[in-house]
This record gives sequence, C-alpha cells and structure tokens, in this order.
Amino acid sequence: MIFWITTVAMAALVALLLGRAMWRGAQIAMPEPEQYDIQVYRDQLAAVERDVARGVVPADDAERVRTEISRRILAADAARADVPKVDQHRPSIVLFIVVLALVAGSIALYAKLGQPGYGDLALADRIAFAEKMRETRPDQKSAEDSLPATPSLEGLGADYLKLLDQLRATVAERPDDLQGHRLLAQNEANVGNFSAAAAAQKEVLRIMGGSATVKDIGDYAELLVLAAGGYVSPQAETALRAVLAQDMEDGRARYYIGLMMVQTGRPDITFRLWDNLLRRGPADAPWIAPIREQIMPIAQLAGVDYTLPPSGTGDAKGPSAADIDAAAEMSADDRMEMIGGMVAGLSDRLATDGGPPTDWARLITSLGVLGEQDQALAVFNNALEVFAGDAGALDIIRAAGSQAGVAE
Repeated sequence: MIFWITTVAMAALVALLLGRAMWRGAQIAMPEPEQYDIQVYRDQLAAVERDVARGVVPADDAERVRTEISRRILAADAARADVPKVDQHRPSIVLFIVVLALVAGSIALYAKLGQPGYGDLALADRIAFAEKMRETRPDQKSAEDSLPATPSLEGLGADYLKLLDQLRATVAERPDDLQGHRLLAQNEANVGNFSAAAAAQKEVLRIMGGSATVKDIGDYAELLVLAAGGYVSPQAETALRAVLAQDMEDGRARYYIGLMMVQTGRPDITFRLWDNLLRRGPADAPWIAPIREQIMPIAQLAGVDYTLPPSGTGDAKGPSAADIDAAAEMSADDRMEMIGGMVAGLSDRLATDGGPPTDWARLITSLGVLGEQDQALAVFNNALEVFAGDAGALDIIRAAGSQAGVAE
C-alpha cells in the first residue's frame, strides 16, 4: 500500500507541474499576426532614417519609402481592429485529462511491466531469498496435512473396493512382499489416494534396496508431489535428485525440479529446464502438455520475451555417455571427428539459449575427453555463475568438472 501511495503521489506531482505550466501559458495572450507586421514596418522606418543619416538613400527616395511604409502600417492597424477578440479560457478540461492520463497511465504501465508483489531487491538478494525459501519450505507431512481429507471413493464398484481392502490387509501381513506393494501403490493411485500410494512405493524402494530402478525412484517422487497437491517437498526433491544422479536426462525428474524452482522463487531456472524439455520432446511425452500450459507466464516471470516453439524440435543434445566412452578409445583425430561437431553444436546452443545443468555438465565432460582443458575450465566457471544459488545444479556441474579434471 505504501508503494502505491508513493506512486500515485509522484504521478500527481508531475501532473501538477505540467498543469501549472499549461495554466500559466493559457493566461498569456498571444500576439496577433498584424502586431508582428506593424513591428516589422516600424523597424523598416527606423532603417530608412539610418540610411538617410548616412547618406545612402536620397531624401526624395526616402520620403516615398516612408509614405509606403506608413500606408502599410495604417492598413495593418485597421485589420487588427476588425478582428474580433477571443477570450483566453483556462484549459481546465485539458488539465484534467493530463492529470488522469499521467496517474492512470503510470499505474497501468507498472501493473503491466512491473512486479507489484516484490520489493526492490538486487539479483543477489533475490537469489539468496529464493535459496532460503527453498531450505525452509514445508515438509511432505505438513503439505499433506494442509490438504482436504482422502478423496471420496463414491462411484467405485463395491467389488473393487473389497479387493482393495483385501490387498491392503494382505500387504500389511506381508511387509516384504515386493509385488504386493507394487500393486497396492498402483491401486491406491488409481483411486486418488496418493499419500497411501507414496507410502506403498516407499516400501517398494526399501525392499529393492540398491537394485531399485530410476523408474521406481521417479514413481515415488511423483507420488509424493501428487500427494502434496502439486507441491514439491524436500522429500520429493531428494528423490528427484536421486533420479538425476543416475540419469541426467530423465524428463519427468527435470520437469518436477523445474516446478520446485518456480515454487521457491527461481522462475529463471524453471524456464531453462522446461524450455529445453519442450524443444527436445518427444511431443507425446507426459510432461510436454503441462509445460506448454505453464511456460508462457514462467517466461514472463523470468524476464524472457518468449515464443512458444513446437515440441521436439531436436536441438543438439551433445554426445551421450556411450559416445564419450567410445571416443576415449579412439585416436585424437577420430575422436575429434566423432564428437567434435556435437560438442560445437551444444556449446553454441548453451551460449545463445542457455540450457539445464545437465547440458552444461555434458559439455564440460566432453571437452575434458577431447583434451580441451582450458575451454572446459572456462565453461565450468561460466556454469558456476549461471547456476549460482541452485545447490542441485551446482552439484551436477561440480561432478562434471571433477570428471573433466577442472574442478578445484
């Protein structure tokens, strides 16, 4: 409220100063055109007198010129007398319009281009504030407790509900039954009981231990997000980071990490993650539709003038891990021929459009394999600046720097 009061007061002050100038200007009568003519003729008479005094113009000629000029003065004076006088009215309507345009226009312009809900913070302060928000955000239990009770099961068949109750009882009696917990997680999710589904999927991960797949961990993270009503809790983030540690290109995990970033005040990171996912596709990936629905306001928050691209345009992804492993066994020439083009394309794209930390990590690793240590170090340092304040992204970048031999 203080901000808006100050804004309106400043706009009103500017309008007052402009209006005062207009008001005073309207009170000063503008000279009539004939008055200018008379003054010119008088200046001509004075010039004739000076010429006569210097002997430049003969007396007879000077007399004829004086007569002609005097005649013109009389004619101009008569014309001035015939022109009706127009009252000078103060432009009260114009002043009102100016004041209204300045005040209303200023407010409308700020509402369109500004961020009324944010204070005047420097970029470093905003990043620090977002990091603190991420560290202190509510946990999974608090988020679930804030939501309505378990969704109603009305409309479901009695036989299905009976089977579900039997499945719950069976799993409770057999806590190490992997297949039973998988079925329970699936069926709890089918009825919208995502909290119970996440609990069952957590048991799946416990039973599988180190053999749990990326999909198993990703399913658990997604169920946590759904149980919290779309909120990415610290527990969900931990699971998502575990997915990315095994597969940096997992689209589902990167989508939810982007969702977490915008929820904690970093729409710029969200935009980079989602734009990259959108461009890579495939167009039928489950995260493409929600990204297309949300990315335009995210781009606006990130300060990007953005045009929605078609999905799956196939921007250069850079060499894969298999490519890098194969290149390590080749000669320098063959290695350069194999991945040099992919590295160059990835480097150009990151320099112009940016990209997620996984792409920066791939570029750093690729340059290390190619023996381009100086360039790898330059990209590594640049990535640290780009993702300053994003702890998860920095972990990925530092891991790649260590692999390339450029991290301290």
